[in-house]
Amino acid sequence: MTGLVAAVGRSAGHTFGKPAGADCSPRGDAPGFVEVADDKTLLVPDRRGNNRIDSLRNVVKNPDVGLLFLVPGADETFRVNGRAGLSVAPGLLRRFDVRGKPPKTVLVVRVEEAFMQCSRALIRSDLWNPDRFVGSRTLPSAGVMLAAHTGGRVDAAEYDARAAEEVPKTPY
Repeated sequence: MTGLVAAVGRSAGHTFGKPAGADCSPRGDAPGFVEVADDKTLLVPDRRGNNRIDSLRNVVKNPDVGLLFLVPGADETFRVNGRAGLSVAPGLLRRFDVRGKPPKTVLVVRVEEAFMQCSRALIRSDLWNPDRFVGSRTLPSAGVMLAAHTGGRVDAAEYDARAAEEVPKTPY
């Protein structure tokens, strides 16, 4: 599991159960950002995001988790199911420090099952084919979607301009 997780760690999607349903949110960083602590334990730093903390709240209520690891260009995926907890241990947080910024928490996943997933879905979708990528100009911007979602309380142009300037400067 160690070599595989180190190689595929570029992007991982997590699903977390909660009493009212499930939540799925992406995680990603440089390859190897998910650390294999031992044969049955994965460590996932919780990096800066949209501050909704849905996943973290859900783990506190229900520790059952599922992780899906995607490798850009590879059609196979790697799935992990298990139970998780949150750690704020200073030594553990420091291990995941990037650019002088440790994560706020580390998700500690006790692996109950891990397996490769069949490649058919990604092959059918032609996911990694750049000729099939949708250009960002084709989609509504995040600001436009937030303006629609909030009934106009968010100014789309202002949001998009601020995000274009701030987000690349503050990944951690």
